[in-house]
Amino acid sequence: MNQFFTNIIENLTFVLEFVGLVAAVVIVAVIAEKLIAKRNGEKGKILTARKTAMIGMFSAIAGVLMTIEFPVPFAPPFYGIDASELPVLLCGFAFGPVAGILTEFIKIIIKLLFKPTSTAFVGELANFCVGCSMILPATLIYHVKKKKTTAIIGSAVGTLCMTIFGTLFNAVYLLPTFAVMYGMPLDAIIGMGTEINSNITNVFTFVAFCVAPLNLLKGSGVSVLTFLLYKPLSPILKTSYDNSAKNGRAERA
Repeated sequence: MNQFFTNIIENLTFVLEFVGLVAAVVIVAVIAEKLIAKRNGEKGKILTARKTAMIGMFSAIAGVLMTIEFPVPFAPPFYGIDASELPVLLCGFAFGPVAGILTEFIKIIIKLLFKPTSTAFVGELANFCVGCSMILPATLIYHVKKKKTTAIIGSAVGTLCMTIFGTLFNAVYLLPTFAVMYGMPLDAIIGMGTEINSNITNVFTFVAFCVAPLNLLKGSGVSVLTFLLYKPLSPILKTSYDNSAKNGRAERA
């Protein structure tokens, strides 16, 4: 815990930028969810006490899963794959885009409590931004019209967005920032990729051969697992959602 707060103080500017980005994404999600609700003729609060409790539960599961990373053979060891987006996507499908984004953020906090940052918070920022680039479009598309077809389309679009955004975000911002904050020259990072794949010669080939396949694999895996788990869990989630809606109506009465 002491190390956690020490890291925050040492990287205060970066952490504040992180929090500002989180706030901006949440605002976008709130506006989008309200527009979808208006379009569908739905009323009620975006967050209720029961829905907030469900967000907390899914965040806890996601935070624990985020601490369990598996290396991939086509990328340097500081890249790994985890299943933390699975409970986030399940929560987003069940309770809306805002719930998904909040779960994505809270899971980062929980992960940091269990496992302090080893990348000067750059890895956590990457996980949040890249995760949101999948969760936000996937849940928005699904909640426009809640059908199996839109869930499939949403997951596919989300995976594509995550792959494209994650690749560009790493090349333009994350890798240069990581090099500065972690004290490792960018050429050294690229060199780690070259040792794995001789086709990697610069930052753009690095992200093309290391980051893009990683995000595509993660997004596809999370999508498949979501479809396998959502139906068995839907009675529980639907009960919680219906209770949340009733509570919201009672609070307005």
